[in-house]
Amino acid sequence: MKLPGNSNPGDLKGAARVLAAAMAILLVIGGALAVPATAREHKAPPADRTGPAGDYPVTLGDPFVIGGVTYTPADTLNYDAVGKAVPSENDTGLGLVSGAHRTLPVPSYVEVTALDSGHTIVVRIDERGPMSGEGLVALSPQAWAQLGLLPAASAPVRVRRVNPPEGERAALRTGQTTPKRMDTPPGLLAALRRKLGLEPPVGELPVTIKPAEVAVKLPAAGKPAAKPASGPKTALAPKPAPAPKPAPTPKMATAPAPKPEAKPAPTVRPAPGPAATARLYVQIGAYSQRGNAEAAARKAGGSLVRAGSVWRVRSGPFSAGDEAERGLAKARAAGYAGARIVRD
Repeated sequence: MKLPGNSNPGDLKGAARVLAAAMAILLVIGGALAVPATAREHKAPPADRTGPAGDYPVTLGDPFVIGGVTYTPADTLNYDAVGKAVPSENDTGLGLVSGAHRTLPVPSYVEVTALDSGHTIVVRIDERGPMSGEGLVALSPQAWAQLGLLPAASAPVRVRRVNPPEGERAALRTGQTTPKRMDTPPGLLAALRRKLGLEPPVGELPVTIKPAEVAVKLPAAGKPAAKPASGPKTALAPKPAPAPKPAPTPKMATAPAPKPEAKPAPTVRPAPGPAATARLYVQIGAYSQRGNAEAAARKAGGSLVRAGSVWRVRSGPFSAGDEAERGLAKARAAGYAGARIVRD
């Protein structure tokens, strides 16, 4: 068979092969364009933030300034500090037992201890804060409630970094609570409170008043006259002078000065009254929040006394040292190891 014109059969076959190859390339390219969308969907699923991967990657970030103070985030493994806890400024509404800290890694885990009650819980640090004020940590409403803090602007706490097991981490990531830790002993609480200035230093605690010491401070019945004799009572000297008993007047001229000193003794007896009636109290503790002070007063059977910005809880008064000692033993048995005896 002869093709029309000058067409060469070999050329036509070559053109057909080129056309077939081009069509095959187009089909491959079209298939490649259709695959990536489904491939991406299967190869890059959304990260599961509730699983172990939810704690990674850990973020530190750059230094920042709040209230003129520069804070530099750092991965401090043995972090342990005391300060004020404040309510969280950003409540996510997810019901998480979480908190915000200015320098600890995000996320990380800490034990938070209420220094008024000793209650301790585990909290997940998942953001930076507080972004105002002098708070050490900001707690979510769920963490605030689990710790048993009263509604207030702040509360004294201890924050200590820990590494809880994966079961507790998973619970905190999914909005569940973990079991409370053992309450902090009263002695350690007192030491932590002293770091915040809520308790006086140990060296400044008054010495416990013993019954014998009280007896020494009470003047004897016949001795008060000797103390005021050299003072204002010299004005009473002329009164006993006209006593009729001493007949020889020459002797009275030399004797009037010393004799009145012993006779007006009965008029001086009221002077020892304030020292004898000095009242003793057992001071149970001092609190910056009135609600916490009222709770301690109910527990220890004491009363409140306002001292500047601090509420003091004390029991008494006691009229004798032995009664105060019994009151002190009762307060310490109630868990207030820092209780002490004070005078009114």
